[in-house]
Amino acid sequence: MNIKKQFWEGLITQNPVLVQLLGMCPMLAITTSMFNGIGMGLAVLVILTCCNVVISLLRKVIPNKVRIACYVVVIAGFVTIVDLLIKAFVPALSSSLGLFIPLIVVNCIILGRAEGFAAKNTVPAAAVDGIFQGIGNMVALIIMSVIRELLGTGTFGGGVFGPEGFGFGTASGFQIIPESFVALGMILPVGGFLTLGFIIAGFQYILNKPKKKEVAKG
Repeated sequence: MNIKKQFWEGLITQNPVLVQLLGMCPMLAITTSMFNGIGMGLAVLVILTCCNVVISLLRKVIPNKVRIACYVVVIAGFVTIVDLLIKAFVPALSSSLGLFIPLIVVNCIILGRAEGFAAKNTVPAAAVDGIFQGIGNMVALIIMSVIRELLGTGTFGGGVFGPEGFGFGTASGFQIIPESFVALGMILPVGGFLTLGFIIAGFQYILNKPKKKEVAKG
């Protein structure tokens, strides 16, 4: 288990969203405020880590022919737990994300890490992978949310903090851009596609820049 390598892969070189292009639906649908980005990111992180641990524990017991079905059952169990906890303790987040919390069951990031990593590695390695891949996903969600919220509504930190102080789900955020200058299209689906495209393009440019320099020198 190489923690440094797993951290770097989860956050940068194998970022589940910006490199592997997994979990696109929540990236496009719910990233209209920092509140949504942090909430969805934390939910996926917890579920991904827990699922990785359980699937790694059962990797020698689960029959190969029904492994995907077993993974889905494990994922669905943890999604149900997290969904109920959010409804009980953060109802504002539950209302804001709606069906996208139960839909984590079919999130490609979780199923992909279960099949590609947890089912082939030890429990500690699977847990670390779940944490770092979850962090990478959450960072991408927050970046996307901040950009769309700022350009679409002119605010920063909506649902997290604002002039009135910290309030998870209630704070209005700081008004950075006057409402008369915002682009409302950025909080619509078209804004999600445009923002995600530019972020992925910029991320890929940064990742490939050192390789281009090496090729040019060679």
